Amino acid sequence: MEVRSEALSLRCDKLPTSVLPKTRLQLWFIRVCSSILLWTCFVHLVQVSRFTYSHRKEGSSPITPPIMHRQLLPPSETAPLHLQLLPISETASIPRQLPTPTESAAIPRRLPPPRIYKSNGYLKVSCNGGLNQMRAGICDMVTVARLLNLTLVVPELDKTSFWADPSNFGDIFNVKHFINSLRDEVQIIRRMPKRLSRKTAYKPLVMPPVSWSSEKYYLEKILPLLSRYKVIHFIKTDTRLANNELPINLQMLRCRVNFEALKFTPQIEALGHKLVQILQQRGSFVALHLRYEMDMLAFSGCTQGCTEEEAEELKRMRYAYPWWKEKEIVSAERRSLGLCPLTPEEAALVLQALGFQKDTYIYIASGEIYGSKRRLAALKDVFPRIVKKEMLLDPKDLQQFQNHSSQMAALDFMVSVASDIFIPTYDGNMAKLVEGHRRYFGFKKTILLDRKRLVELLDLHQNRTLSWKEFVIAVRLAHEKSVGQPAHRRVIVDKPKEEDYFYANPQECLCIRTDCIGLLSPVNSSVIQ
Repeated sequence: MEVRSEALSLRCDKLPTSVLPKTRLQLWFIRVCSSILLWTCFVHLVQVSRFTYSHRKEGSSPITPPIMHRQLLPPSETAPLHLQLLPISETASIPRQLPTPTESAAIPRRLPPPRIYKSNGYLKVSCNGGLNQMRAGICDMVTVARLLNLTLVVPELDKTSFWADPSNFGDIFNVKHFINSLRDEVQIIRRMPKRLSRKTAYKPLVMPPVSWSSEKYYLEKILPLLSRYKVIHFIKTDTRLANNELPINLQMLRCRVNFEALKFTPQIEALGHKLVQILQQRGSFVALHLRYEMDMLAFSGCTQGCTEEEAEELKRMRYAYPWWKEKEIVSAERRSLGLCPLTPEEAALVLQALGFQKDTYIYIASGEIYGSKRRLAALKDVFPRIVKKEMLLDPKDLQQFQNHSSQMAALDFMVSVASDIFIPTYDGNMAKLVEGHRRYFGFKKTILLDRKRLVELLDLHQNRTLSWKEFVIAVRLAHEKSVGQPAHRRVIVDKPKEEDYFYANPQECLCIRTDCIGLLSPVNSSVIQ
């Protein structure tokens, strides 16, 4: 040991004195860098192990699976309708609940990887109609943008319709979630690039696409136009895609936008969940979409139960709006065809016939009823536990939503989806979109009223041709198989307006089992030639 020490000392003595501090400094630097690197790797390994453990504990994969399919449940044996309805708590099936805002925030969300593609241009869209008509249109436009490899600009909402709602997309829907949740399908931007925003820089093609179009129309008619125009601006979005005969991947994307990407803003979701909790604390409840509102009556020409002055007021309104094409309408004829919403008085009789009891909580999911308290009197006499959002919430809670009909409609939409039973008195856009959501969330009970048959029965009962007992039996028989159970969409060749709406029954998105391929094949489809 002494010999080796002496040798080392001799070697060091031979080195220049300036080298020694430099060598020691390099050694110290290497040791510090190595320590930092090792600690960084250690911290990352700990985080990864915790993340993996939490997902194993929850029984799920750390990678988010594709969100689209829902199991198509076999229909249960049909029971008499009154047994299905009463009591609600024993019959209402809610296999999947909507997450609360707290639960949603607690769920770890991983963004899907962005889809890389060469964009063929930009798609601007101006939606038309009310909230749910615009919602369906947005789903279709995302799908069209994906089909044509376009960059979609966040849609513009309708501000010129009857409701004159000034809300922008971001006032109703969560823009960030909308963009991020679809990034693996479509590139979505908040606004046009500045270089294209100048009016002198480009001339967009402004047009409404053809209604009920297939992918062939967009590929053969619209796509070639992009070689001449950098931007296409669709000024109509309602029903611009066919209900049927679209590729399965496009149908699945429509569902994904509707059920996953279009989330309401945190403010709307929080207040909507508050409404639902208030109602659920009182027990089971029914959401009645009583579409007896001024705009619907004016548009449809339905004046059943109105005074002469009210009928004239509705007619004047119909003529005041140029986009309502039908002007001269015979109310009685329209009603006999089942094309009118039920009046509050008719709704009261139908609910009684279906077996609902006087103590049933009924949430009125609608705006201002035409005729106000006078027209609701008969319904409230039979069902005194009728409530509306204005009765359940503090006026301060609703203050921010005043004069914003679409935001108010969003609250009714959330309550209707979460209700134990949903009953629309007219098959408008909200009724259809809620029906589709309730199917998606486990085929929750939705009573789809046969208004044409009900009008016949109501008139027979009111002129005393049918006794109350006969009326009850007839009403229940007419609706035994109309409670939102699994079913095929009805296809009517060359009559898309009369066939079942895709968003009311998106059957392609409700099944995960392999045997559903045969179930949903064209051979088993309900097609009317």
